[in-house]
Amino acid sequence: MKVKTNAEILEFANSIGSPLGVQVAEVEFKQGKNPELTIFIKKEGGVDLDTCELFHNAILEPIDEFDPTFGEPYRLNVSSLGIDWPFKTDEDFNSHIGQRVEVRLINSIKGKKFYDGLLMSYDKKQITLKVDAKTTFTIELKNIVKVNEYIDFE
Repeated sequence: MKVKTNAEILEFANSIGSPLGVQVAEVEFKQGKNPELTIFIKKEGGVDLDTCELFHNAILEPIDEFDPTFGEPYRLNVSSLGIDWPFKTDEDFNSHIGQRVEVRLINSIKGKKFYDGLLMSYDKKQITLKVDAKTTFTIELKNIVKVNEYIDFE
């Protein structure tokens, strides 16, 4: 099935979400017997079911006109990023400078492959992570499996 590019769909979806205060973070198209287009959204203060419904209703008719699958049927899903969404873009990293994050590594540092701490800097090649008052690491992105917001279950 021929599908418009993720970049095209992302740009279109953001034009619908922006007036609602919703940002489209990523789009994902799964082909197969039951094709699905999933639009992942984020919003200041978080995304709840009402936000997903609001965006879904707002984009439903316009996306049919935009026709991302050139007339082929598909299911449209709208979802939040989730609490452990991995950082992928410069904006993801830069918007979390000074905040607590979780980092999973390919190769261990000081015997560990998982750290949490304050994200002190990001420069497209590496991050600086302050683990505690005495420990700060500079970690190359190529040694990182995943970085996401710190999840506090308490």
